[in-house]
Amino acid sequence: MTKEEWKKIRGSHREPDHIMLSINGDAATSMTVTWRTDTSVSDGYAEYREIGSEEWFMACAEKGDFISDIDESHIFWAHMENLKPDTAYEYTVGNGECRSEVYSFTTAPENLEDFEFICLSDFQTGGPNPPADYTSFNEFLKKALEKHPNVRFILTAGDNTNCGQTDIQWTGVLEGFKGIMERIPLMMSVGNHDDMGFEDYFTFTGKYYSEKVEYFSNQFRGSYPYNGPEDWKTANYSFDYGNAHFNAIGISGPEFVNEWLIEDTAKTDKTWKFGSHHFPICYCGSDLACDDSYPMMMEGMEKFDVMFSGHEHCFSRSFPRRNENLYDKPSEGTVFYNLASGNHNPPGTLPMPKLWNAAWYAHDEYLAMYAIAHVSGKKLTLTSYVEDGRIADRCVIDKKNDSIEPIALAPVFRKCRMMFKGADLGLCVRETPCECVDGVWCVPAAILFRYIGFGAEIGEGTVSVKAYKHSAVFTLGSNIAHTDRGEVAMSHEVVKLHRDQLYVPVDGICKAFDIRCNYYSRNNILSFEHESQEKPVPNQL
Repeated sequence: MTKEEWKKIRGSHREPDHIMLSINGDAATSMTVTWRTDTSVSDGYAEYREIGSEEWFMACAEKGDFISDIDESHIFWAHMENLKPDTAYEYTVGNGECRSEVYSFTTAPENLEDFEFICLSDFQTGGPNPPADYTSFNEFLKKALEKHPNVRFILTAGDNTNCGQTDIQWTGVLEGFKGIMERIPLMMSVGNHDDMGFEDYFTFTGKYYSEKVEYFSNQFRGSYPYNGPEDWKTANYSFDYGNAHFNAIGISGPEFVNEWLIEDTAKTDKTWKFGSHHFPICYCGSDLACDDSYPMMMEGMEKFDVMFSGHEHCFSRSFPRRNENLYDKPSEGTVFYNLASGNHNPPGTLPMPKLWNAAWYAHDEYLAMYAIAHVSGKKLTLTSYVEDGRIADRCVIDKKNDSIEPIALAPVFRKCRMMFKGADLGLCVRETPCECVDGVWCVPAAILFRYIGFGAEIGEGTVSVKAYKHSAVFTLGSNIAHTDRGEVAMSHEVVKLHRDQLYVPVDGICKAFDIRCNYYSRNNILSFEHESQEKPVPNQL
């Protein structure tokens, strides 16, 4: 498809389109509006007035160039300022020759402590054939907002597009928000699909990832606060609304983002702190991993009351989590809230119950989901809805009483449990609990790897394992593991314990197979993680 052909479908023109409101300042006294034109338009401005007033005001717009794979356009950002709190305004954008129709919005009241916002994630859709069709998403979201007329803005947790490095997808999703984002601010976080591209989008060949998320950044640089970490702005930003502080967190530069989160959240005195990061920390998927996010951003992420996420297209809500422990009270940790798919995209991750989740729903059906967050002083109500009206979960986080309802207690075990990617090994370890020998944690290696799906050969006084492209032999009475990468010293020798199983020191397993293990001291859990999402299945002859 040529650029000329694309212009006739969803390409830029002199008339403004992609008109989008966003919060880029004090939500009670300002509002930012973004729009697109073709490159023949050199300037633009917003005109706005209080509804019922005859006096119009003008906000000159900043202009940016957006050169995409299939179009060249101008993006304009105008900041409507000196507005009255809790007041309805109408506005129009463009220049002296081409103007948009008139739209309206309402500013936030001062000292606001009672408001609602809607949370969405993973509403991407569409294959390589243009134009990307977000019609069903538009219909779904409009119906959801009709049921919740008090929603003040939209917060997303990423994967707004199916392939963010093509203009075909961005024009598709912005068309999907048409009739909505002109009146309700749209605050987006980026996901892995938003920075994904292909050398040839139409054949899905030459896949790559754009670390700086250029297409997102170029379009929304002036839409959102430019206050993120140096070199990682636009994809990371923070804003306030009412008595809450929000951080939209990107998926690149985690070590730099972590420092920014710590510094940024320390500056706010808001009652609530919310984060939005695409990758789930307390996930439900059987084969997911959070190694790219949580270890490096753990301190920063645990500054929040609630962390919204997506990625796996299913719903879950964690127990409060802090420093590799699970708790019961909101003051003790962060609630990781995994939003389900905001479109008709069932999960492909085989979701299952995990020990860190207080609630979950597989969402394995062709129905969209969304969450409504209702802030009321020191009380927060989170409700996740299925498109057909069913409620998947409702919880109330009460800071005044330091409680979460419905009441659910994080598990605390008398005998140490072994967990792989959040899943309890169940019957596999019914009579073979982990043991701390001379201060060193040891686990039945054959049982662990067979549960994951890898082979483990049991010999006389030996266990041989092949997993994650590596191999190791552990020998009874020896503190040396013989691996494909040479000898590995362990902190204790291999011992024989319950049901005559060979128990291998945890550090030996971690070194041999690049596995990460954490001990949840409060819960008495040994939790193993591996960054691979491999699905091991034995070969059938």
